[in-house]
Formats: sequence, structure tokens, C-alpha cells
Amino acid sequence: MEYKMLFSPMKIGNCEIKNRIVMSPMLMGFGQLDGCVTEKLMDYYEERAKGGTGLIITEITRVNDKHGAAAFAQLGVSHDYQIDGLKQFAERIHRHGAKLFVQLHHPGRQNVGLAVGTVPLAIACTRVCKSFPKLLFKVAPGLGKVLIDKKLTKSSVAPSACEPSYFAGGRVRALRHGEIKQLVKQFVDGAVRCKKAGVDGVELHGTHGYLIQQFLSPNTNRRKDEYGGSFENRLRFVKEIIDGIRKECGDYPIIVRLTLDEFYDKIGKPGVGYDFKEGLRYAKAIASFGVDAIDVSSAAYDTFNYWLEPTSFDLGWRKYLAAEVKKNVSIPVLAANLIRTPQQAEQQLQDGVQDFVSLGRPHIADPYFAQKTLEGRENEIKRCICCLNCIESMQENAYMGDHGYCSVNPTVGSEAEIAALPSDGNGRTVVIVGAGVAGLTAAEFAGRRGFRPVVLEKEDVIGGQINLASLPPKKEKLAWCIQDMAVNARKYGAEIITGVTADEASIAAYDPYAVIIATGAHAVIPRSIDGSDRENVYTPTQILTGEVKLEGKQIAIIGSGMTGLEVAEYLAQTSNALTIVEMAPTIAPGTWFQHVDDAMTRLEGHASFLTSKKLISIDESGVNLRSVVHKGKKIKEKGDIEHVDADAVVLSLGAKSENSLAKALEGKFERLFVIGDADHVGRISEATAAAYETAVHKL
Repeated sequence: MEYKMLFSPMKIGNCEIKNRIVMSPMLMGFGQLDGCVTEKLMDYYEERAKGGTGLIITEITRVNDKHGAAAFAQLGVSHDYQIDGLKQFAERIHRHGAKLFVQLHHPGRQNVGLAVGTVPLAIACTRVCKSFPKLLFKVAPGLGKVLIDKKLTKSSVAPSACEPSYFAGGRVRALRHGEIKQLVKQFVDGAVRCKKAGVDGVELHGTHGYLIQQFLSPNTNRRKDEYGGSFENRLRFVKEIIDGIRKECGDYPIIVRLTLDEFYDKIGKPGVGYDFKEGLRYAKAIASFGVDAIDVSSAAYDTFNYWLEPTSFDLGWRKYLAAEVKKNVSIPVLAANLIRTPQQAEQQLQDGVQDFVSLGRPHIADPYFAQKTLEGRENEIKRCICCLNCIESMQENAYMGDHGYCSVNPTVGSEAEIAALPSDGNGRTVVIVGAGVAGLTAAEFAGRRGFRPVVLEKEDVIGGQINLASLPPKKEKLAWCIQDMAVNARKYGAEIITGVTADEASIAAYDPYAVIIATGAHAVIPRSIDGSDRENVYTPTQILTGEVKLEGKQIAIIGSGMTGLEVAEYLAQTSNALTIVEMAPTIAPGTWFQHVDDAMTRLEGHASFLTSKKLISIDESGVNLRSVVHKGKKIKEKGDIEHVDADAVVLSLGAKSENSLAKALEGKFERLFVIGDADHVGRISEATAAAYETAVHKL
């Protein structure tokens, strides 16, 4: 396919972008307490500039330290001392012909109470004691949870007092009139600092439920003064920021990222917030204020899945939002629109949906999306599979001094290391057993170092557990990672041989320098459960592969982790009545909330849920359960056994490492490594990280 539009230049204001590919903002946590740039942050973004991206828009960048710091390791433009670092940052991006915009941000009520007031104090403490950040990150996770649970953190701020944001929680207070005026000035001052640093422009973050959007939304703006009430008054905050930037910075490019629809109707709350019709009015009004582009997005934290989509969402599902804005404004329109391939990007440009293609997570997954496309190497792009590990890991690590990671790209955060990767393999053979995500990733990076990777896979097809994980409804994208990893492994010289069962003799025949075992895991049926050996008891593997077909049955699914919920979705397609049993007090304990919310919307009306129930035994007519009480980590059974009728029982109780070969080879080869599920059962990201660590640091 020709990509004439994708690689044509276009201006945003007076700034010409060399192509239509934009890296949209996404916080990953490479900053530091004082908001200054770090080497790791610059390495991360520069790698994407090297990869051919036309415009890079930074992660959320704070303009206010007191109640506007959304994370400890966040970029800032709140002080003049941050200008020099920003200048160096811009110069590094410009080396590669890319442009840099900074996204000016305030979280409003979506801030976590632990961050309110903490950053200024932490900055002051760090000036006195350089090791203070280490202490902070050591105590913050535990202490923070206690403070949040007991509601002892400070209140986040919003245009008016309102309910806490879903996911953020905490308490919310209304901004005072003087504080609003101060915030307008802080946004303007942030833009002035960006211009002084040589940054090419700024983006105002008015989407995903943050402060500017909170002023626009009747759900969070209930003010009675000039900043609330009417449509025009709700626009006043962002208009004053735009006017202030124009006054202080002149003809300096300004983008406004705007939610077109808060999508409360998607979560059963029609009439809350504002909808597409009013969002379009906002877009037209903001365009009339003299901004240089509109970056179209949607939703808020309350409707999280409708701006940061899980795997199940269709590509381009919300492109109609951008298309309608483009019809109604005369300035460029940027939009993400869940774009995952160059072909989709080009088509949406040709169809007039948008003027620039914003790729957030795809740039995390593959920094060289643009260059690979330009050079006709589209098949080498590692596509984002929408697994959400990036945001989940970023959030989990935010108060521990670590950053976000990517399931398909284990080099995130190691850009400098991978750029200087030695070619020291000297053609020596590395035998890798297993062609799942761990094995294929190990093959790629061993090949990059100049080793000769040979991958032995016992099945006739590659993929391992991903082949199973991609079978539930709307999970097809997961299979992309296997396709893309195989292409890249072969690019770097890997030989992948299927249909061969590896043993000591077959491995030794290659005279390997090293052996890597990546044999995965298999579903378990605990034999300690009375009746688990009955003919009507199955594993998720048997269901998802079609080995067992159930239709119109009463089915008990034991275990509500993601595998259990996905099996339930699969079985719901064939008119089965489902009862999902979970011993924990909540469904899918430990699972990222977006995945749970996503699955539950499709299970509504198809399944009933029993929590705090322990499986005691299985008989010919169903399952026997007993209630449990949770006291901290202790679980105590209580009450009588209750029976739940079921024609079939699916035990979704986890998986066990397939490591018999690894044990058999102990002491037989000088360099033997076990990675992925064969070492310990985990996620894709854990498997690829272990593969990268082994191939880059241990071989």
C-alpha cells in the first residue's frame, strides 16, 4: 500500500510536521520529583524520534506542584529551573527532524490524594537529603494505602465539590475563585517556559476527565459564578488560558485535546456529563478561540474503557467523533481512534476522518512504527495488543520509583542499552525450547547480539499459551504478538522448527553454547478436591480449544480470574447458564479493573456470581460450597455446605509450570536458563522481560 498522506507534511500553526504521525501523550514515569527531565525520559522519547515520528507530544506535564502533580516521577513546567532540561530535551528530538509539543496538565479531582501537597515537600526534603526519594518510594506504597483507606489524605480539587472520581477515589473540594485565576496564570506560565526552552508548541489537556474537562462538564462543574452554569461560562477557564498564552507567547502553536463525549451512557448513566452533541459545540467554540488544532478524544476516568480501550474494542470504533469535528472546523484535527496498523492510519486520512494519526500505545510497543512503514517493512511492526500492561504497570510502580512497561516491547526504559547492544554472539548456537512469547523474544534478542538462535517447538504451530488466550470472544488481537515476534526473531536469524519434541540428545546435537527452556505451563485440576476426577469436570483449555463442547447446560465455573471470566464469555455464546464461584470477596481479585469492567458488561444477563465461597466437593449434580470469612490474610469457613446445581464444572484455578525438561537437563549443559511460565506462571510482560534479561545480560 502507498502511504502518500501518512508521509506528507502538514502545519499546526506555524510549525510544519514532516509527516502525519504523532506520538500522543502517555505517562510512563521516567521523570523525577522536581519535574526536571531525566536521561531515561529523553532516551525514551528520542528513540521514538529516531523511529521517524513526525510530532511527539509529551506525557502529562504539571503546571502546579501543590495539587496538580499527578505522579512523583512526572515532567513539570512549573518552575524556571526546569527550562534548561526542556531545552536539551527539545534539541535531542529536533536532531531527528521531529517536533516536540508539551502537554500542559492538571488532574483536578482525578488526582490521588497521596500526591496532593506531597511533591513540594518532597522536593524540599530532597534538596536537604539526596537519598530522600529512595526513602519516599520505600514507605509510600504501604503508608499511602493506609492513608487512602482511612481517608487521611488531602482533598483533590475540582471546579466544584462533587463525587470522587472512579479509580482515583479520595475526597474532592471546590477550587476557590482566586485559585482558578492562579491556575490560569500557571498554565500560561508553563507555555512561556516551553517557548523559552525551544519546544515547538503546547497541548492543553482537556480530555480523559482532567481539570479542563471538569470545567466543561456539568457533572463536575456546578459553580454559580462566571466559571459555571451556562455553556459559555463553563468554557471560560480554557478560553482564559488560550487568551493568556496568545498574549504572552504570540503566534505559538496551541493544540487543545478535547473529549467529544463523556460516554456516561455507556456505563448506564445517560444524561450525566455531556454528550457528543454538546462536545461538538465545545470543539467549534474552542476552534473559534484561535487555537491551531483540536486533538479529539473521549470519556474520563469514570468511563475509563472508552478512552483507553482493552483488547476487546474494535479498531477505529470512535472515528466518527473526529470525522464530525473535521467537518465543522477549519484547523487540523488529530485523533487516536484505536489505530494499530499503517494501512488503517492511511485509510482514515484518505477518508477525511482526521489530519494527523495519534499513536500512543503503538509507539510504546514499537518506536520505529513510522520508519518501518516508510521502508516497506510493515510486517516487522510490533503491534500493540491493547493488553493495558503499560498503564497498569505505570500505576503500580508510580509510588515505588519505577516506570511503566510493555508486554510486547521489553526494551521500554532500556533505550540507551538497546542502542548500544554489543554484537558479541559470534554465531554461537543458542537452542531455545518453546515458541511462545518467551522463546520468540529470547530468539530475537539473542539474534540481535549475533548468536544463532534455534527454536524447537513440539506443536505444529508456534504460539504456546497465546493460542489459547486469543480464543475467547474479542481477544483475537492477542495473537498478533506471536505473529510479530516470529517475524522479528527470523529477521535476526532465528530458525524456528515446529513439530519436534526436544530432549537431551536432540539439543546436544546442535552443540549449543547455551540452552533456554521456555516450555510454558498447563492448566491444573487439583486432585485434592473430592470429585475433581469426574467426567463432567473440565479445564479452560478443554473448553477454549473446542475439545469439549457445551450447549444449553448449567455450568459452574470455579475461579473468577481473567481466564475464568473469558471462559464464561466463551460459554455464554452457546446458551449456557453460568454460575461463577470465587473464594475471594470480590470478582477477579488482583485483576486490573478495566479488564473486569470490560468482561462484566458482556456477562450481564448470562452469569450469576457467588463470592466468598469455597469449593468443597463436586458430585454428579453439581458443586458443594461453603461460605468463608476473610480476616486479613486468614480465611475461615463458616456455615453449612450449600449445593449449586450444575451439569458441568470448569475448574479455572490456575496453571502449573511445564518444566520437566528443564529438570531433566539440570547439570547437562553449562549454560541452562529457564524463562517465562516454565520458570513461574505469569503474564506476557513477565515472560518477555525474562527473555530480554536472559538474552541480553546472561548469555
